[in-house]
Amino acid sequence: MANNRDEDYAGPLRRIAVAILALCLVATFLVWRIDNPRVERFREAFLDRFVPTFDWAMVPVTKTLAMAEGFQSYARIYEQNQELRRELQQMKSWKESAVQLEQQNAKLLALNQVRLDPKLTSVSGEVLADSGSPFRQSVLLNVGSRDGIVDGWATMDGLGLVGRISGVGDSTSRVLLLTDPSSRVPVTIQPSGQRAILTGDNSPYPTLDFIENPDQIRPGDRVVSSGDGGVFPSGMLVGQVLQGQDRRFRVRLSADYGRLDYLRVLRSHPAEALRDVGPLITPNGPVPRAAGGPNG
Repeated sequence: MANNRDEDYAGPLRRIAVAILALCLVATFLVWRIDNPRVERFREAFLDRFVPTFDWAMVPVTKTLAMAEGFQSYARIYEQNQELRRELQQMKSWKESAVQLEQQNAKLLALNQVRLDPKLTSVSGEVLADSGSPFRQSVLLNVGSRDGIVDGWATMDGLGLVGRISGVGDSTSRVLLLTDPSSRVPVTIQPSGQRAILTGDNSPYPTLDFIENPDQIRPGDRVVSSGDGGVFPSGMLVGQVLQGQDRRFRVRLSADYGRLDYLRVLRSHPAEALRDVGPLITPNGPVPRAAGGPNG
């Protein structure tokens, strides 16, 4: 009998509690939705009175979020550490290969008695700004005539040819990039030895024009400066051959044009012109020149 009485009281009380809760929720909704100055002041007073005292309730949530962020940061640091370890291992192998190649190169130079040009030194400069436009590709360097910079000298980044000096001021100079439409650079394609002209066209991949024999060129061939014309030294790395969708041969430049922070300006000097032609060499000795010249 007692259980039946408790159930008789519990049912109405539960319904009354649910009704009161529903009324409270409806009232809260109406209070927060009514657009009235008095109700707005009531809402502000309620927030000022009760919200600051709820900081203690947010402490567990804040600590939990901080722990989650710390764990994620630790996981990212661990992944970066592992990646740096792999890169360091690769760099060690590359360093060993570079040392071996340097020793081999020194031996070959000694065997062939190669004389390197002592005047081919460089001046390093920082890229101040990109002064290019949709119709002109160039950058500004913080070195100029006071540093000995001369118009026409070649510039490189850490790996490949970038362009040439096309304007010199007292403390700054302009570098015309290989991608500029007015840039024309004679190049040699290895290993075939074909000569061509690298022509800029405002795209990241300049074109190869006036190729002697295009059938001997393959994508992936190495492109270096030929030195023709005396503007650029010969043998400077330019990039690799690729074939575009238009079936034209282009060059993927070795220089990182997206990160031109520092450039090296190569000092060069004009080649000595040979004016006099030597006498012919015959089995009996050199043929003497006529004393009176061609009309003598």
